[in-house]
Amino acid sequence: MRRLLACLLPLALALTGCTTGYDALSTAALPKTRFADTKPQDFGRDHPQRHPIHGIDISKWQGDIDWKAVKGSGVAFVFIKATEGKDRIDPRFTEYWNEASTAGLLHAPYHFFYFCSTADEQADWFIRNVPKDAMALPPVVDVEWNPGSPTCKTRPAPETVRSEIKRFMDRLQAYYGKRPIIYTSVDFHRENLVGYFKDYHFWVRSVAKHPKETYADRSWAFWQYTSTGVIPGIKGPTDINVFAGSEQNWHNWVAAVEKQGNS
Repeated sequence: MRRLLACLLPLALALTGCTTGYDALSTAALPKTRFADTKPQDFGRDHPQRHPIHGIDISKWQGDIDWKAVKGSGVAFVFIKATEGKDRIDPRFTEYWNEASTAGLLHAPYHFFYFCSTADEQADWFIRNVPKDAMALPPVVDVEWNPGSPTCKTRPAPETVRSEIKRFMDRLQAYYGKRPIIYTSVDFHRENLVGYFKDYHFWVRSVAKHPKETYADRSWAFWQYTSTGVIPGIKGPTDINVFAGSEQNWHNWVAAVEKQGNS
């Protein structure tokens, strides 16, 4: 994406209205991150460190976390797995959410969408398990194929995929007052989402190439650029992400999200 999120303020504003160039970022002014990557990818000139705002996403697999060390490393936000399908909750969600709050880290819960349950069943489950005050940032719906699932290998038609995702997001927006973010992978996006949901913010996975090469014509708000990050305070590999805009864009967007949630 070559457009920053200067328009990522009221979520009613279309991303297509953003015209500030990605190349306008001044790399000299950006702080150096204090974490590493065991298998760094060469993204060329458009490397993730051009972005000042970095964050992580976590689930039970991260185990015990030293949240003070995480925040001290320069992490600005965290996406926390909350639920999956219609009957699974991450056993450490509440713990992580409380500890991230105590550490002063902005956070959002995410739901792993399961294509063998209805959108309403999943929305009911998410709402039952994720309190409104867990919603510092908008909720996230994680939509990707899961070929390793022991219980659900179905791949609905793209029209069904989109209608079910939309129903789920509508339910969450109505309850939490914040429009969800869509997380997706390259193959799932190519098969189901190209050209759709242009008024939603996207969090994209692209660990081998820059998103401008893997998500043609898609504006993105967050980019997951590695799954082999080394974060102080967390044992084992961790996903690292960047926010598309400047530090001021970030603060403006967070303020707009908070205002939206209180309206």
